[in-house]
Amino acid sequence: MSFTIAISTHRTPLRSNYWLMGFILVFLLVWVNSFMGTTDISNWMLENLLVLLFLPVLVYTYRKYQFSDLSYLLLCVYLCLHVYGSKYTYAENPFGYWLQDQFNWSRNHYDRIVHFGFGFLLAYPMRELFLKWFKFPRWVSWALPIELALSIGAFYELIEWGVADVFFPEQGDAYLGTQGDIWDAQKDVFLAFLGAMMATTIVSLIKNLGNIYSKDEIRDMKKESKQK
Repeated sequence: MSFTIAISTHRTPLRSNYWLMGFILVFLLVWVNSFMGTTDISNWMLENLLVLLFLPVLVYTYRKYQFSDLSYLLLCVYLCLHVYGSKYTYAENPFGYWLQDQFNWSRNHYDRIVHFGFGFLLAYPMRELFLKWFKFPRWVSWALPIELALSIGAFYELIEWGVADVFFPEQGDAYLGTQGDIWDAQKDVFLAFLGAMMATTIVSLIKNLGNIYSKDEIRDMKKESKQK
């Protein structure tokens, strides 16, 4: 078995990684704009709670655990989609209304886009995390992002229920953004699952057809070939 192209995953100081610095700048601009232009500051705080918890962890672990530039790009796009949604609330998002008018949809589907993006955009970074840092086998690194998109998607819906119904009922309608759809939670979970399935399928096809593998993948493939 031959492995023709290997993806470099060496560590780079933050100041030398111009791509990552650019992603950080773009996200900060979108984030600040979402705060300054929000129509509902309480909802903005609720929507950005997980962002405020996630970003410090990502920064703190950078020296030891670095993702590829592609993963950082995908993370940046997802976070920008999320914070842009928090600016107006998902149900009142202008881009969602524009799509609704263009495609004659019955509702504002911006929340659906973000839930799909959760699976589609974060599956690759999750796979990289499991393969590169946790040293999981390749098949586990393929399967876990799909399973996590499904389970985290469902868990997030439980968080939304708790926040909207128990802790902050006055923000419930704005935070949930169901827009009268009784199956909103189920559809959101399915879209995250579908996004992860599509992302892993696309990445798998690209890697197999182009023989583009990371050093960790090459390591696992050599182990698999020896076992055969």
